[in-house]
Amino acid sequence: MMNITNSFLDETLVYLYREMNQYVPEFIGSFGYIPWVYSLLGSALIGLSGILPMFIIPDAAKNGKESELSDPAESKTLKILLSFAVGGLLGDVFLHLLPETWEHELAAGPTADGHPSLRSGLWVLSGLLLFTIVEKIFSGYANVDEKNPQPKCVEIATCLLRRSGGKLPEGFVGLCGGDGKGSCDIEDVPNGCFLAGNSAGETTTRDEAGHRKVAGYLNLLANSIDNFTHGLAVAGSFLVSLQHGLLATFAILLHEIPHEVGDFAILLRSGFSRWDAAKAQLLTAGAGLLGALVAIGGSGATTALEAKTSWIAPFTAGGFLHIALVTVLPDLLDESSPWESFKQFAALLLGIGLMAFMTVYLEH
Repeated sequence: MMNITNSFLDETLVYLYREMNQYVPEFIGSFGYIPWVYSLLGSALIGLSGILPMFIIPDAAKNGKESELSDPAESKTLKILLSFAVGGLLGDVFLHLLPETWEHELAAGPTADGHPSLRSGLWVLSGLLLFTIVEKIFSGYANVDEKNPQPKCVEIATCLLRRSGGKLPEGFVGLCGGDGKGSCDIEDVPNGCFLAGNSAGETTTRDEAGHRKVAGYLNLLANSIDNFTHGLAVAGSFLVSLQHGLLATFAILLHEIPHEVGDFAILLRSGFSRWDAAKAQLLTAGAGLLGALVAIGGSGATTALEAKTSWIAPFTAGGFLHIALVTVLPDLLDESSPWESFKQFAALLLGIGLMAFMTVYLEH
């Protein structure tokens, strides 16, 4: 059964490639082939895939649940999407970025120290550690005034103080970190914050909000670097021939669609609205155009350009590892329901599987 499926997929892809080679170049040829124009168009098309998740991920606001997809603790759907994102990032690192880096190093021949993969390993560690340091630094800046309560919190605490004679009633104590039993003096309540209009008794700290926001920006940084490499690849392919350029654009586009869904979920987790997340995704597409321009500008020195940009893929892999394993995965490990954990693990495997499929059938 597996052989039949693989054979069908191979035949389908060969058919699509043959049809593209036969008809698309003829249509484009009637307008004249200008490599740099098609390089920029291909990079822009790949960048536009960043807004597709807006039409794939359900809009919680339509159901009156505006905050549901911004908090992993509240949304089962978001946790499944985040699991898919983790799988996609891990699959991208171990099945695409690192193998591609090692292939280039082996093709370049032996190095003076006899360890051709050592340099790429150092770049992976550099990306991982740099993203960790950046998140730590900027999370600290975001939370520098976390001990100062928001005005709404002060107003609510004052109201409670007046109504209950200087004591917090049962239930509100638990919200602020107490045991929730009986009442206590308001001065004795540990640091915490009441959410205005939140009758469910849920709280959030400035530390958590700041950490998630920084994680979202780190993901955008990693995606910008990744899109830069895509721009290099697309432009380099169009500079070889129209057929190579079309195939590269088609392969990268299909590879990016599931990746973009995961990235969109990470941005929602970080507190971005759907529209803000879409705009941020489009901004990262600018890095793809920049990569295409760099490839076009250095088209006369391809070997030198590859040597200067060979660090980008392993560095990006390190950044993706940080986002997947340090930033997102801890939220998923807090799940207590076995059934939800199973669904999240299945989504993670689906993300890895899709990356494997894209690598095997579209890039080789």
